[in-house]
Amino acid sequence: MGSHDVDWVVIGSGFGGSVSALRLAEKGYSVTVLEQGPRIEDEDIPRSTFDLRRWLYAPVLGLRGLFRMTPFKDIFVMSGTGVGGGSLVYAMTLYTPPPAFFSDPQWGSIRDWHAELEPHYETAQRMLGVTDVTEDDEADQLLREYGRELGVDDTYRKARVGTYLDTPGQTVADPYFGGEGPARTGCTACGRCMMGCPVGAKNSLPKNYLWFAERRGATITPDRQVVTIKPIGARGEDGWEIVHERTGAWLRKDRQVLRAKGIVVSGGTLGTNQLLAQARADGHLPNISPRLGELVRTNSEAVLGVTIPAGADAERISKRVAITSSIYPDPHTHIETVVYGAGGGAMRGLFTLLTGDGSKLTRPLRLLARIATHPGQFAKLTFSRGWSQRTIIVLVMQSLDNAIRLTAKAGRNGKVRLQTEQDPERPNPTFIPIANQFTEWLAKRTGGIASSSIFEAVLSIPSTAHFLGGAVIGETADDGVIDADHRVHGYENLIVCDGAAVPANVGVNPSLTITAMSERAMAQVPAKDGAVVHPPIGATPIPGQTATAAPEPVRPMPAQVEVVTA
Repeated sequence: MGSHDVDWVVIGSGFGGSVSALRLAEKGYSVTVLEQGPRIEDEDIPRSTFDLRRWLYAPVLGLRGLFRMTPFKDIFVMSGTGVGGGSLVYAMTLYTPPPAFFSDPQWGSIRDWHAELEPHYETAQRMLGVTDVTEDDEADQLLREYGRELGVDDTYRKARVGTYLDTPGQTVADPYFGGEGPARTGCTACGRCMMGCPVGAKNSLPKNYLWFAERRGATITPDRQVVTIKPIGARGEDGWEIVHERTGAWLRKDRQVLRAKGIVVSGGTLGTNQLLAQARADGHLPNISPRLGELVRTNSEAVLGVTIPAGADAERISKRVAITSSIYPDPHTHIETVVYGAGGGAMRGLFTLLTGDGSKLTRPLRLLARIATHPGQFAKLTFSRGWSQRTIIVLVMQSLDNAIRLTAKAGRNGKVRLQTEQDPERPNPTFIPIANQFTEWLAKRTGGIASSSIFEAVLSIPSTAHFLGGAVIGETADDGVIDADHRVHGYENLIVCDGAAVPANVGVNPSLTITAMSERAMAQVPAKDGAVVHPPIGATPIPGQTATAAPEPVRPMPAQVEVVTA
């Protein structure tokens, strides 16, 4: 290998990093994955979100869990960490986006993205074991009823999810990859998908992409924070140096340097923007696009909730997978109902009484007025038992063209700190009327208490679990940070594969799209000369796979309905 320690270093192990690790290893390359979070096995999943040490991720405080919260001036970001990244805590909802995503002006003229990504969506669906939820519960029926009242009942659909739904509670030999994958336990419908599946039913990345990457020779090293990257040669034509250290260490940082022929940056949207901005500040990436940190998307989201009365049968809304259905009240807006299941009680701290539109000054005043006029509701929402089993989370996403920016500010120690700014031409919304309308309707229909995100009510900023962009695809360095094949403009052997590359609001849960885009990017990398090459698993139908035999094609949503303004 000469002057290099490894052919490729993959930074991060989420949906982009896991795809990259497997596909590069299959092409005969030596691969090292550096993951800042810990390796978390099924038995390590916290039984309660009050087990902060195993739930929250804040390594400088000694918290080494799988859920990370990052507040900014303009957005509150929720993300996952650990070997497997966001797949450990995501709701495993795997939709293809509406047509507007593929034709967005940021990238629509570069390629026919419907055609380019179609086969890679199919591969991603096979690898992630996508199947359809078939049963309706009360929350599904209410969502459909609301859609019927709006005249959009034909947009109601059951969720496509990545979980093993057969043999509930029973462990069987690998049902997905012809016996080559790990044994699986059937979903018990506990609703705890977003806390980390406690039974091993979720098709998280350690059970597919990362499982096979390690068996093809990739090395996964957890608990390593990449500090900066340096090209060898002006543009990385001779390789790269990757400086990394022990995550969260105050002392004994154990700083090391890896030399690789190439890098795939897959640290998630926050991690990737942070790392590229740090390398630029360090003088290592002087030619990176000035658009780094621009076109950051939040999926134009709102997160609200309705808590049904104490004493009600909680199983009627919580015995399910986290997300089971959705509707489109208009062509740009997607509504899903979500549950946490038992053990998610600490998440109630992210909610308060429903508060309407307003400014950073008037919204907290409205909240105080609502608490004063509804003290009983506030007390029940804040203190009554069983919150996570009795609460329906309302998740609203949009494919509208709005954005924020991430700007890098260097501290005294030279470490870059990211800050947000609203895009003045297309600001990210802080209030989505249809989200509040449905939440109020649902509260009346169930006799429950409607709630807003506390960050929306107190600080007038939205919350998102789908932070995207900042290192997006663009035809030139004047348009974006990476080209159509995810290669960083101006450099060689430097690729971005994660949510940071996504150029537009997806309008649906984006994990499948990140996976498909990463599959396509890795397909452009040639196999290593003279190496033993493995055929890409999942690129063709897998005999005996339990998930849907025919993956969902890239196609329009079920109906193009009129925009609801009431």
